[in-house]
Amino acid sequence: MERIEEEAVMDATTRAPGNAVGEIWPPLPYEEWKDTIDTLHMWTQIVGNVKLELEPFLNDWWQVAFTLTARGLTTSTIPFGHRDFQIDFDFLDHRLNIRVSDGGIRSIPLLPRSVANFYQEFTGALDAMGIQVRITTNPVEVENTIRFDQDQVHASYDSDAVTRRWRILLQTDRLLQVYRTPFIGKSSPVLFWWGTFDLAETRFSGRPAPERRWPARWMALGAAQEQASAGFWPGSGTVQEAAFYAFTYPEPPGCRDAVIQPDAAYYPVDLSEFIRPCEQVRQSPSPDQTILDFFQSTYEVGATLGSWDRSALERPNPLHR
Repeated sequence: MERIEEEAVMDATTRAPGNAVGEIWPPLPYEEWKDTIDTLHMWTQIVGNVKLELEPFLNDWWQVAFTLTARGLTTSTIPFGHRDFQIDFDFLDHRLNIRVSDGGIRSIPLLPRSVANFYQEFTGALDAMGIQVRITTNPVEVENTIRFDQDQVHASYDSDAVTRRWRILLQTDRLLQVYRTPFIGKSSPVLFWWGTFDLAETRFSGRPAPERRWPARWMALGAAQEQASAGFWPGSGTVQEAAFYAFTYPEPPGCRDAVIQPDAAYYPVDLSEFIRPCEQVRQSPSPDQTILDFFQSTYEVGATLGSWDRSALERPNPLHR
């Protein structure tokens, strides 16, 4: 495997004086904040559905995703008639901020409250700012089927855990930006997906994926081409821990049996993707390099076994010295 140049990595352990690894890659035990995950996930889905309703379609649903900020997550600007607005999750002051291009500002505290309560205050704030938008109240891509406006079950908010998880997302975003540099084919920005509650970057081979029957049309629109995705999510389902992940779609023969660097990665058959637990990364001598090696190794395995035209899709970093 061609190892990503270490000089291209802002390794936290060697280039950030005064910042301990535990501060940059903080612990995130799943059991301690899983109830907060479920609640915050639904809050992001409520906000995300506003973007889904108002943004014009962009290939592979890129228009609906959020991006990272120096304080949390943002929808970026959303058009509404001749005005624009933006919704930001602030995970330092723990507020949801709505800003409109005409100068209007509303702020909602992020604290322990039910999904239904959050939904009512958020939609009320939009109405008060003259932003009338009807969204679906049905959660997506989760087993939870309680409508947002009726969900009194999920009501947890551990602000410390939320901040730690956001800091991990920031560092993952930084590394995914490095990882995507050598790829010159079609690739996504680094995006936060509120449907699956993960941060990811996706590369595409340029060839259509084999046809298959999907449960919903929107799924087919996001899987029209062969792709390789890598990212981070806080844990759910059969993986009850924060983890980095990577997969190739469609899965090429031999992929799940391939040797991946670092060798602590594993491949749950029911997920069909490689998993590298976050806690193992935290304990490694160089967390940054461990993650980059995992992303690059899984991509090379999938792209090689899938017969991607790698010579046409990759080139060395032109700014590397």
